[in-house]
Amino acid sequence: MRTRLLLPGLWLLCLFGCSRQPVADEHLRYWAGALLPVGFPLPVVPADNQLTAERIALGRKLFYEPALSRDSSLSCGSCHRPSLSFSDGQARSIGIEGRQGRRNAPSLANVAYLTAFMREGGVPTLEMQVQVPIQEHEEFDFNILLAAGRLQRMPAYVALSQKAYGRKPDAFVITRAIAAFERSLISGYSPFDRYLFGGESTAISEAAKRGYLLFHSAKLACSSCHSGFLLTNQGFANNGLYESYADSGRYRLTMQATDIGVFKIPSLRQVALTAPYMHDGSLSSLEEVIAHYASGGKQHPNKSALIRPFTLTTQEKNDLLAFLHSLTDTDFCKNPAFQPPQD
Repeated sequence: MRTRLLLPGLWLLCLFGCSRQPVADEHLRYWAGALLPVGFPLPVVPADNQLTAERIALGRKLFYEPALSRDSSLSCGSCHRPSLSFSDGQARSIGIEGRQGRRNAPSLANVAYLTAFMREGGVPTLEMQVQVPIQEHEEFDFNILLAAGRLQRMPAYVALSQKAYGRKPDAFVITRAIAAFERSLISGYSPFDRYLFGGESTAISEAAKRGYLLFHSAKLACSSCHSGFLLTNQGFANNGLYESYADSGRYRLTMQATDIGVFKIPSLRQVALTAPYMHDGSLSSLEEVIAHYASGGKQHPNKSALIRPFTLTTQEKNDLLAFLHSLTDTDFCKNPAFQPPQD
């Protein structure tokens, strides 16, 4: 009887990702001044941008600095708000002069662990990604060299840049500092984490526990793509959203017909906070997302074979929603270290 009770617990651990099982020194490892969540490895950082308190502080200030946009009306923080897990609640983000962007703004939680950026995965590092919104016509519509010129006329930035990187606030500093701040945005203390790895049996509801099992069941197979400690395998897939795509997705990068309508698989951490969903924000709620997958999706030659119809009872839908909501780390959204600086 004792063995029968023990095995399901071990099975649950492996379903979420065996790599997340605690190790002896798990609670002795820190990242950006904070304790890493259980099972989170140390992120890989470029040799020329090792994290320091000074670099993170400068990056935080730059993240909320509107001078990086042409008309000084927008900052990175305009489309990545802490209260929404660094997304913005818009179907497609709005740039300067009210210009509508091409895609939905993703959460920045745990971007330190991502291996590729942008929806098609065409940008390999956070440092390079910083340049994209600055130069995009629909976003900041500016030039990073001109933005650096502005900062060099601001004594506070000159002093902070010298302290952090030993040089004036140029393009190198802008990209490195913002990337350093973004690498500090670690989220891994949701109720579900407390339940599965903290031993808090009442941290989530019985419905959420059932939803977790359903999420990993062969019937839904959600965990085929949303796996590991990030709840994404960091792959790319076409999920049958459309028969014809206005945004060609990964095809823009590879020019391979098999990549039409293929997009990066997002993490489901904080998913209850990051509506609307999909690359274009076309689904407004988690209920709509579940309905889409239950339908089996639209017919498209590149649609993943994993996307197939299924039927859920009302209780099963509610259980699945309860599990997805249990992935919300509210402390992450309220962390004072992530809010706009007051100086």
